Parts: sequence; structure tokens; C-alpha cells
Amino acid sequence: MSHASTTASTGTGPTTGTTALTPSLVTAGGVALGLFAAVRLTGMAVVALAAWAGGRHPLTLLGRSWDSAWYLGIAAHGYGRTLSFRPDVVHSDLAFFPLYPGLVRVLTAVTPLSGAGAGLLVSWTAAGVAAAGIYAVGARLHGRTVATALVLLWGLLPHSVVLSMAYTEPVLTAFAAWSLYALLAGNWLWAGALAALAGLSRPNGFAVAAAVLVAAVCEAHRRRGRVAPRVWAGAALAPLGWLGYVLWVGLRTGDPLGGYFGVQRLWGSRFDFGRGSLRFVRAMLARGDRFVFPMALMIVAVAVVLFALLLLDRAPLPLLAYTGVLLLIAVGGSGFFESKPRFLLPAFPLLLPLARALVRTARARPWHASVVVAALAGLSFGYGAYLVVFAGTPL
Repeated sequence: MSHASTTASTGTGPTTGTTALTPSLVTAGGVALGLFAAVRLTGMAVVALAAWAGGRHPLTLLGRSWDSAWYLGIAAHGYGRTLSFRPDVVHSDLAFFPLYPGLVRVLTAVTPLSGAGAGLLVSWTAAGVAAAGIYAVGARLHGRTVATALVLLWGLLPHSVVLSMAYTEPVLTAFAAWSLYALLAGNWLWAGALAALAGLSRPNGFAVAAAVLVAAVCEAHRRRGRVAPRVWAGAALAPLGWLGYVLWVGLRTGDPLGGYFGVQRLWGSRFDFGRGSLRFVRAMLARGDRFVFPMALMIVAVAVVLFALLLLDRAPLPLLAYTGVLLLIAVGGSGFFESKPRFLLPAFPLLLPLARALVRTARARPWHASVVVAALAGLSFGYGAYLVVFAGTPL
């Protein structure tokens, strides 16, 4: 059953009212953010201990690992870097969306921070803003206790170490969470503007625009076409960030409509309805493989189950559309199988059924809930340190 603040009985569209940020709600949100900060700081401490034990510097690992190096290069020098491995494997920095490196460049221009330091500051700030947005969505749908559990679970995901790194997932999640909250509150212009910014942050940021567009179509159908101009204005704004960058890359490469997707194909990333993922899973099961790949497979499988539970829970349509597109991109895309759990980090609505179950358990058997949270924390901190320090596979 949906919380009273969602729409009508079906819970399939945005609400028309707003939820006031009362002092008690702000205080409760502060508790949730405090828990989130505590678990992420603990995770970073575990990474630091593991890094020092291995003779490596933790801030270097958090700020300059894998894709972080590409983003920092764009921030420092602009676009134009290409690495050729084979004729059919060419890595171009045009695959990376511009919002995050743009923010890093601004910070390095106005502060004495290095590129890595600025990148970490952007990511840590965005993670906090995202946690606040996730709390706001959870509180509107199911109340403050479930919202706090939702934020805690998001901070304890196996790949949540990425939220402490110079990566773009925190930025996308921040814009996504507040755009979805604006949709639920009926603030269409804010929802569209934030969706446009989400689309500038990552390739799968289009999922936020999809949520706005689906919600607008549903609202128009529900009102038989008689909707306020702000609904269509929000819908028109939502895809502009994603479309703008894709078209810019296309013009730069000489193929306006297909240029960006050509860049992605040369990275080994394409949408093939899951055929590449199935081939990889078959090969992994046939030969046995390192720990990262079976773990990624398990996380994706759990995400599919959680999406089914979200459907059964009759979550609001914008959340289903947003999460469904993220899941479709992760499952249906080929290449970098080990990165799929990271691609799903912004899909926080998947955790709503678990958050509600955790709250019910905490009320009936507090000790059992404490054991569950402790186990999740151990997995998150240990696996996060393993990924960053020891795994040697791209995140």
C-alpha cells in the first residue's frame, strides 16, 4: 500500500500538492544524513587501512582510479584524448558526459584544490545531497522511519564505496532523487530542469528524463489532455541535457545522430538486449572466474527481483519508469560486466521494499534488524575495500 502522500489508489502519477519541510522532518532527515555520513566515513576508513597495509595512498585510489582519471583529464585539458588498442577498440574521452568534469574545473579554478581533491569534494557533496533527496522521496511515500532505513541501505550497498570516489554516480543520484521528489510534489519545472542536469552527468541519466516524460503523458491521459503548460514545459526540459551532449558529440564526429553511439561501441559498450551479457555469464560459469564477476551477477539478479517487488508494491509510476530504464540499460547493455552494479547505484527506489521490511523487522525483533544491518555493513566495507585496493578490475 502506498503512503497517503502518493496519488490516489494506483500510485501511478505525481501528486498535485507539496510536502512541507517541517522542523521535525528536517531533524529526522538530519539523523538519516548523520547515519549515511557515519557509514560512508567508516567505509573510507576501511579503504584507508587496506591501502596503507598495501603500501598505497587511499586518496589516490579514491580520487584517481579508472574512470576518475578520464574525468580529471577532461577537467584539466578539455576533450580530445583517445587511446587506440585495436582498430575496433578505441577509447575516446567523448564517451564521458561533461557535467562532472565541468564542476571539477570550476572548483580547481576558484580554490587551491588539485583535480583529484576537487573531484572528491564534488562527489562527497553530491552524495550528501543525494542522500537528502532519497530521504525526501522515502518520507513522502512511506514516512520518516522507512526513509531513514532507505538512506542507510543505500549507503551500505556492496558498491557504495563508489559514493566516496571521484565518480559520477553521486551526481546523477542527487539530481535524480530531487527530480523524482519534485515530480511527486507536482513541481514540473523543477523536475524537468533537474532531469536535464541529470542527463548531462551520465549516459544512463536519460532515465530521469524518461520518468518525467512518462509522468507527463500519464498526467495528460488522466486529465484528458487538459493539463497546465508547466507540465509540457517540464517534459520538454527533461531530455535537453542528454540530447544536447549526444548531438554535440555527433556533430564533432561527423555523424550527428549516431556519433556518440559509435564512440560507445568502440569502448565495447552497446545496447544489444542482453545478448552480450548472456555470453559473458555463460563463459564465466564455464571457466570459473574471479570474485568480482560472480558478485556482479548476483547483484544484478537481486536488482531484477527487487524491481519485481517494487512493481508488486505499486510504487508511483515515475519511480518505476526511472528504475526500469536504469535496470534495462544495465541488463541489456554489453561490455564492462563488472561495472553493472555501479550503474545500478542510482536506482535507489529498488531498496524501498527492503527498507519497509527492515523497519517491520526492527519493530518486531530489534536484535534481528541489528544483525542484518551489521552484516550489510561488513559486506559493504570489506567488499568496497577489496574493489578499490585489491581487485584490479575496472569499477
